[in-house]
Amino acid sequence: MLTLERLRADHADTLLAFERENRAYFARTVSDRGDAFFTAEGFAERLRALLAEQDAGVCRFHVVLDEEGNLVGRVNLLDLADGCAELGYRVGERAAGRGVATAAVAQVCRLAAADYGLTSLTAVTTLDNRASMTVLARNGFTRVEDTVVAGRPGVRYVRQDLTMSQRE
Repeated sequence: MLTLERLRADHADTLLAFERENRAYFARTVSDRGDAFFTAEGFAERLRALLAEQDAGVCRFHVVLDEEGNLVGRVNLLDLADGCAELGYRVGERAAGRGVATAAVAQVCRLAAADYGLTSLTAVTTLDNRASMTVLARNGFTRVEDTVVAGRPGVRYVRQDLTMSQRE
């Protein structure tokens, strides 16, 4: 059973360790965040900015915890406006391929509708990230258009009805 927790300041040390541990793994499919992000000072500054966005209601950030309470991923809702948000997520290498991303996205879709009052979500991924495309499809997202993600060919997805349950 996975648990989603809203991002808090006390997640800082564990989250930075997670990001450092998975830096090379994440860089295979998304742009690297740069050396400054991975320093204690740079990460603390970025975390303060994220928490301010969350407090302002612009975004909702979550950490994904496994059964033992270990941080295994992140799932976020960005740019909340007019009942819509953009979904973003990442799962660490040790948890990859075990359904963690699919389950975390399913949970955040339920939260988006029930707790945040959202009615639709969008998501983008690169064409070479088959795992991400599978996660989105399993969670009821529909491919709507080709796009560019960080300079690479990608695709945009949308899920219109967050109240309908999907297969996990």
